[in-house]
Formats: sequence, structure tokens, C-alpha cells
Amino acid sequence: MDVGSTDTKLAVVDVSDGTLVRTGTHPTTGGDVLHGVDALLTDAGPVGDVYCCSSAGGGLRLAVIGYEALVSADAAHRVALSAGARVVHVAAGPQDPAGIRGVRAARPDVVLLVGGTDGGDGDVLLHNARRVAAARWRVPVVVAGNSDVRDAAVDTLTGRGVPAVGAGNVLPRIGVLEPASARAAIREMFLRHVIGGKHLSRGTRFPRLVRMATPDAVLTGVSLLADTAAADGDLLVVDVGGATTDVYSCLVPDGGGGVAGTLWRARTVEGDLGVRWNVDGVHAAAAREHVTVAGGDLGVAAAAAVIGVRRHARSGRDLRNVGVVVASGGVFRHAAPAAARAAVAPVLHDHAGGWALPRAPRVTVDDRYVLAPAGLLAAEHPAAAAALLRGYLHSG
Repeated sequence: MDVGSTDTKLAVVDVSDGTLVRTGTHPTTGGDVLHGVDALLTDAGPVGDVYCCSSAGGGLRLAVIGYEALVSADAAHRVALSAGARVVHVAAGPQDPAGIRGVRAARPDVVLLVGGTDGGDGDVLLHNARRVAAARWRVPVVVAGNSDVRDAAVDTLTGRGVPAVGAGNVLPRIGVLEPASARAAIREMFLRHVIGGKHLSRGTRFPRLVRMATPDAVLTGVSLLADTAAADGDLLVVDVGGATTDVYSCLVPDGGGGVAGTLWRARTVEGDLGVRWNVDGVHAAAAREHVTVAGGDLGVAAAAAVIGVRRHARSGRDLRNVGVVVASGGVFRHAAPAAARAAVAPVLHDHAGGWALPRAPRVTVDDRYVLAPAGLLAAEHPAAAAALLRGYLHSG
């Protein structure tokens, strides 16, 4: 199940073979999201284990504090996006009280504190840990910087009552980006401190059900899909929602990378592009980008997709070798397949975007909503998750 801000989606999967048994959608109910969850479970009939992800209540808002903007802060920013977070603030260098107030004003759910390669400078990381600890602010913190001083930074935070956990350095050496440990720690903080704190449901049942943020589940599913479609080249997924447009790309490693390293599987999120809550943002961005917005939800979604992919490519993603493009999100899922594919077509012919277009990709639609379910199943039922995606690709 995926509990979103607009809709709650259900997919029943036979984990013995990855068969998609049924799907369902229910409006996410105000007051207590479990009402929608339970309505879908009742309709589904007897099921086994329930795996749930959520982006309700605005999803996961994350702020980054790094050593300096061009290396560690940039690396941490990309890691945060890959962890399913909406990055609401990025700060770099030793923070003064005004800097911490700026971070706090962004209202993050979690702070990612980084800085220094392993064995390098540790003073900035420790300084910023002390600043956060002294701010009388109890936002959870993930420390993923210089391993030589990481534990001391965590101790500084927890000693002042700030929930904090250490993770592997996101940039242990110049040019080497290692996101997995920080991504797992962000997920832990999201589950332990954020879901319950959003007051989406009374009691503890909903926090116990949720296993990850929805974009984290989708990125896991997208990564599996990339493995399944490896022979087709790189993979691009455009997920247009009611509030945001998320773009995922999985690139075949080529051995290159800058000083901040390369995420071969990455996500960007556009918080101003959505077909419901942020439709005005689509029109405003389209005016700036000289993109035409056609009528109806599909027209808005097509414009959001073009702008979102432009921004994704401009972040440094080379998409010229994309072999498969997947359109995801309710607006595409509920449209006729031909209409949904036509709405994505402008992305493939966006000559005004200033990025290298893919040559001849295959376009398909996640019309049965399998990316997030596959991501949720991947850890405990990898064969079923892979089979679910293989079936999806073959039918696409």
C-alpha cells in the first residue's frame, strides 16, 4: 500500500511468483489515514503481510548542512533526494546562529549533517553539530560525514537531547559517492520520528505499518526495473503527482564522475509541479520555460513532465542513452494508454530544453502501479519483486 496525500493505492501480489492479483485506489481520508487503508483492505479480502509506504502529510522534508557547497553539500543533496526526501534547505560551511535559524525556518523533518572526507577536516562537522545541539531544537539528525569525528558529533547531539544517528560518510574520498548507509539512516529516522509526528493517524498502528517513504520505495523499484531492462540501456521514470513531479534516472556506470562522485541511480523532486495542489506552479514554470500547457489534467501533466525532465537533465544527468521511459502517477495511470504515452512524447522531442535527447526510447506507463510495490517487496521477496517488474515490462 502507498498512502499519498491525495490517494491511497493498494496492490495485492502473490509473493510465490510475483503475480499481481488485484489493485485498488481510495481517497486518502482526512483525520485518520487508516480509514482509507482499512477500506481498501476490506475490499481486498484476506491477505498476508501488509507492506506500506507513505508520502502523506507532505512526505519527508530534509535539510542538508555540509562542509562546502561544491563538494560535500552537493553530494549530500543528491543522497537526500535518492532517499526519498524533499530537500527544503542546503547550507554549507561553519554555521552561525543565523545560519541555524535559516535551517530551522525551512521546517525540515530530518537534518543530514555531513562534512569532510574520511581522515580529512573534522572541525566543521563538529562545529555544526555543536550549533545544532545548542539550538534547543529537537529535529532528528543523521550524521554522515568524516568517520574520524562522526561518533563525537553524534554524542554532542544526543547529549543535548537531539535524536541523532551516525551513518557512513557520503563522500569518504574525493570523487567517491556512497549513499547507501546515509539513505538507510534517513529511512530509519523517517520511520522512527517523522511518520508518527505528522499525526496522520491516532495510535501506533500506522507508524508500525509504514516501512519507507514512497519515493524511497519507488527508487528501489526503479533500480530493480533498471536491472531487468539492462539490455535496453539507461532508464528514465517520470512520476507526476498531485503535489510534486519526481524524475528518476538509472544510468549504466561508465567509470566517470566529478569530485562529488556520481549517483548512477538518482532522483530529483520538483515541489512546484503537480496536477492538483501545484497546478499554478506548472503554469508559472511553463511560462518561464516557454512550454505550452494544453487543456485538462493530461496537458498539465505533459508540461510538468517536460519541465521536470529538463531540470533533472540540467542537474548533470546524461540521458542520451535512455532506452526505456516510464510514465507514472495517477494522471497517467487513469488515462487511456495511448493518451498517456502521447502526453509523455513531448519529453522525447524537447529540442528547446538544452539537454541531449535520448535516441529512440520505448515508452510505457505504470498503469498497474507496480514500481512502489516492487520496491516494498525487494528486501524480503526479491524474486517476487523482480518477477512483478518483468511481467510489467513484457506487458508494457
